[in-house]
This record gives sequence, structure tokens and C-alpha cells, in this order.
Amino acid sequence: MGRSERGARALGHLGSEIESCHRCPRLVSWREQVAASPRASFAGERYWGRPVRGFGDPGARLVVVGLAPAAHGANRTGRLFTGDRSGDWLFRALWRAGYANRPESVGKDDGLALSGAWVSAVVRCAPPANKPTPEERDNCLPYLRDELELLTDKRVIVVLGRFACTALAGLVGVRPRPRFGHLAEHPMPGGQVLLCSYHPSQQNTFTGTLTEEMFDAVFARARALGA
Repeated sequence: MGRSERGARALGHLGSEIESCHRCPRLVSWREQVAASPRASFAGERYWGRPVRGFGDPGARLVVVGLAPAAHGANRTGRLFTGDRSGDWLFRALWRAGYANRPESVGKDDGLALSGAWVSAVVRCAPPANKPTPEERDNCLPYLRDELELLTDKRVIVVLGRFACTALAGLVGVRPRPRFGHLAEHPMPGGQVLLCSYHPSQQNTFTGTLTEEMFDAVFARARALGA
């Protein structure tokens, strides 16, 4: 068995562990409550309603880390950033940068494939109001730590938003605490680079705080850094 096959298998085992997690009672209750009461536009759909694993290319040189699954996005579809407006922005940008084979993702089995990229999150269950508690964040961080250790070819980690930046920096030991700003770069122990981006939330994209040109610049910079 080659190194890439071993890595893929280990990531698969980790994904199964993530999906069976019940560490945070508040998040378990919320994700299941949302799944039991679908939004009207998704009436009749069966929601995932569980923690969500990372996905992509086990040989990824680029890792993208978001905050958490969206209540009616990944908590519905079972795949991070799939089925919500933030994901629409992310996958279009990854496609334009050559990391994805298609510019959209609407379901877990829609044929989307990532090449050279892996998508993850700090917290794996949908939190109320998109705000996990510090304890919930810390309960989940070991999964991200293990995931990053298995992604041995990574060169650049793009963090989407201040929450992901702060959590990731603490996890990997970036010192001093990094300044968050769009396109801010911070060296990581081991030679990788932490690259910051505004989150493609509706709050940012509807107001013009984040434009597609600004988002494309993040992944162009990731390429230039070796991802």
C-alpha cells in the first residue's frame, strides 16, 4: 500500500469518527432539531443532521478551513459548503483557480471533485446562530489537528474568517497571535503558510466586503505560494 493510499484510508477512518461524534450536547440537539424541521424550500428532503467530515484530495497542497457547517447547507447535504450561498462562492473560486472540476455543488453525490485541495472546518456540527462556544470549538479542534497531520503535502492553509484564523493559529502554534485581514499571510511551524480571507458569507458578499475578484486573489496567491 502506497503512502497516498494509506493517507486516504486514514482520512476515511477519521471521517467516520467525526460523523459519530456526540461530544457537545447543545450542538447535537440543534443539528437534530434543524434536521427534523426542514426549511420550506427544502421540504421533503432528508437532512444529514450529523457532524460533517472534511473532503477533497488526500494529496492536497491547499487546505481551506471554514467556521462550521451551515444549518441548511452542510447539515442538510452532509458535505461542507455544499448547498448554501457561501459554498456557491467557494466552489466557483476553486473552479476558476483549477482546484475543482465544476463551479457548483448542490449535493453530496453531484460529481464535484477537488484536485490538490481539501475543504475542512473548525467545528463539525451546525451551531445556533453560527456561533459555537469556546468549549465546543475546543472539543472539535482535535479532529482538525488530526486531519492536518494526515494531509502531509499541504503547503498553504486558507482560513475563511477571523474565527477560523484564531482557532487555526492556536492549534498549530503561530506566534505571535496573527493579525487577521484579507490576504494577510503568516508563516507556520513546518514551513507552511497561513493565508487569510474574508468568509464568503452573505453578510460579506451582499455588502461588497468580499468580491469575487478579492476571493480569486486569495487562491491565486495560494498557487504562487506553492499550493
